[in-house]
Amino acid sequence: MSYSAHRNPERSARALGSELHCSPKHSQNIMRAIKGMSIEEAKQFLEDVIAKKRAVPFTTHNRDVSHRKGMGPGAYPEKASRLILRVLKNAENNAEYKGLDTENMVISHASAYKGQKIEGMMPRAFGRSSPKNKQTTNAELIVEEKEYGD
Repeated sequence: MSYSAHRNPERSARALGSELHCSPKHSQNIMRAIKGMSIEEAKQFLEDVIAKKRAVPFTTHNRDVSHRKGMGPGAYPEKASRLILRVLKNAENNAEYKGLDTENMVISHASAYKGQKIEGMMPRAFGRSSPKNKQTTNAELIVEEKEYGD
């Protein structure tokens, strides 16, 4: 696995969550929502989504998604939020280990895409079976120090 974006290694830290057992569609919308936020803002946002206080705006994959007050289609993808919060904390710890200022960091790159499919079978009547596959997600985050002019 490799990252799809590269930043200055002296001013940035990164984290990769591979084969997360959550929906890639939910993860893509979460990543789009937290990109550009500071680490603290993003952590608070994800904790609010898990507690169902704030909804994630669904800009794609929103065909049967209910509208939320003041935002349009949105949902509360708890499982994906929990897993992405772990990846975000990992990126924060990596930045701290490198000696970067974690108070002054923003998420400069956030992406999620499909991972490996876990194949399974569901038994049916009369000795038949149907495929019952589970989708996994790969999530990558890059946090970067803000310059004082930004």
